[in-house]
Amino acid sequence: MNDARPKLSGAVDSFLAHMELEKGSGENTIAGYENDLNSLVAFLAERGICDWESVAIETLRDWLAHMKKSGHSPATAARKLSALRSFAKFAKAEKIADLEIVKLLKSPRCSRKLPEVLSGDEVSKLLEMNCLGDPLLMRNGAMFELMYSSGLRVSELCAIKIQAIDLENGFIRVYGKGSRERIVPFGSAAKEKLEKYLADVRPQFVTAKTDGTLFIGITGRKLSRKTVWLHLRKHMQLAGIAKAATPHTLRHSFATHLLENGADLRAIQEMLGHADISTTQIYTAVDRKRLVSGYRKFHPRDKF
Repeated sequence: MNDARPKLSGAVDSFLAHMELEKGSGENTIAGYENDLNSLVAFLAERGICDWESVAIETLRDWLAHMKKSGHSPATAARKLSALRSFAKFAKAEKIADLEIVKLLKSPRCSRKLPEVLSGDEVSKLLEMNCLGDPLLMRNGAMFELMYSSGLRVSELCAIKIQAIDLENGFIRVYGKGSRERIVPFGSAAKEKLEKYLADVRPQFVTAKTDGTLFIGITGRKLSRKTVWLHLRKHMQLAGIAKAATPHTLRHSFATHLLENGADLRAIQEMLGHADISTTQIYTAVDRKRLVSGYRKFHPRDKF
């Protein structure tokens, strides 16, 4: 069993290198595939399976059943199976193994959970909080204003370079999943906070180790996704908002509020950087849910 893992993981390493060097996949995408496939490698190695050619359909079904017993959600299991399917295509093309059996596996059925969003009032409380005089709060205010204004993923926010910002015209160049580039607008409130941050705050944080990253910490280095999440939680507490939220909540709120105010779904898809319109369509369900909720609450003849 000690020899099993290297033989299995070596093929995975080749696949990850292929994703990075030939497909140009982003760092977070590659890390996700690595975690998902390595969990399968560990499962196979524990059962004494030494190479991919020896993997049987029954073993893979046991793997899916094991995930369910271990408390993994159907969405997590489906994601891991999707990673295996991508690896299987690579393995066949590179003549590492023929994993056609993967096609016989059914993806776990996932119920699509509606995303949590902030109300308009909650967004106002969060973004209109007085941050003047506190450099960290001013930076955070600029970050969260930009995230809500442009619908950015937190990984995209952390990676933004100063030269990607067009303050004069209110546009930002973003590199999303798979390093796909898109141009998204931002509003006047974000422009004002960015200008103050760049003029009054960022210079205080710059050190010899600072590069061209837009948002940096007091050490002069780029922020991590976890750091942004922790600062958002603190910012919401200071603003008196009890609802739990993550940086992705701001992205969901951006899309939902645009749709509520009449924006075209295709335009929202483009701004969010979704490759498939079906991913964006979940926000129409959020919009319908609010519509029904308002009807139930205010219509004088409703008895539900």
